[in-house]
Amino acid sequence: MKNNKGKVFLIIIVVLLIALTGVNIYLTVSKQIVQTTNITKTEKEVTVTDEGISEAVNKLYDSSVIVELTSNKQVVGWGSGFVYKTDDVYAYIITNYHVTDGYSEVLIEYTDGTTANGKVIGGDEYTDVSVVRVDKGSIKSVASIGSSKDVNSGDTVFAIGTPVSLNFKFTVTRGILSGKDRLLPMSNQSYSINNRSIATQDSWYINLLQIDASINSGNSGGPLANSNGEVIGITNSKLSSSSIENIGFAVPIEDVVNIAEQVINDGKVTRPYLGVGVSNLSTETMISSEQKTGVIIGSVEDNSAASKAGLKEGDIITKVGDYDITSVLYFKYYVNRYKPNDKVTITYIRDGKTHTTELTFGTKS
Repeated sequence: MKNNKGKVFLIIIVVLLIALTGVNIYLTVSKQIVQTTNITKTEKEVTVTDEGISEAVNKLYDSSVIVELTSNKQVVGWGSGFVYKTDDVYAYIITNYHVTDGYSEVLIEYTDGTTANGKVIGGDEYTDVSVVRVDKGSIKSVASIGSSKDVNSGDTVFAIGTPVSLNFKFTVTRGILSGKDRLLPMSNQSYSINNRSIATQDSWYINLLQIDASINSGNSGGPLANSNGEVIGITNSKLSSSSIENIGFAVPIEDVVNIAEQVINDGKVTRPYLGVGVSNLSTETMISSEQKTGVIIGSVEDNSAASKAGLKEGDIITKVGDYDITSVLYFKYYVNRYKPNDKVTITYIRDGKTHTTELTFGTKS
């Protein structure tokens, strides 16, 4: 009996030791788990530095200009611009069409205060691009051209221009690209520069980049650049009201270069021509045709691209290529995305039935 009791007692002691060891292991593991959990929740400290974009600005700065409008040797208005390219004799400056509209000659001022006489050699109202020619020897620098397609929303951009007053020459403003492919309605009536306006009823859509860099009157035509100092557009407008802040716009450089090259090489801009007069659908037409979108043909020119393709008065155009047509403004915009001699499929409705026809665009200067 004594031996059995001893064995029982020994067994109890061993069990207790094992239990205590298990508790100790559990507590140790639990402590490690808690410590591990705390470590995973610890946030990293990040140091953010911003040394500015002065190198990029310096790269573009001396190719920026002021486009001054004069009368009787007095400056009566101005816009901004930049030196786009040179040839053996001339340098070519790009600005907005609405800056130079009505002027054949302007005065170009450079960053060092020197000036040169500029000749307006052409431009395009619908993309708001104008080209000014100066003697090559007068310029200080030529801008580097980038791509608006390579810049994404949120990327840094900056603008150089002369806003509000000639006391603020070559002001630099910085922001981000807020958006792409903003289709804004434009018209001659909306253009004004230093209280000078042009009144017509023509209106159209323009494709623009949206930015939040500060843009004001006088910035028009100035370069918009990426963080490498390459021009990706030219500033041309902004939204203004007491409830709006920092919504500016710029013409993408690809559209700018397309127009500038035509002006420099051909002296004019050529556009695709369809040869139809169109209008928005009236309420009566929508009801009678059961068609809610599209434009209705009011006239077709003889021997035009539209005539040769079989389009007739009363047809409702619903698509140009793959582009849906919802109004006259969209129709004009999408037609102008093509070039003369491009082939395109037109989708239209006649007598309630949908048809397609292929045509080749003509040319209209």
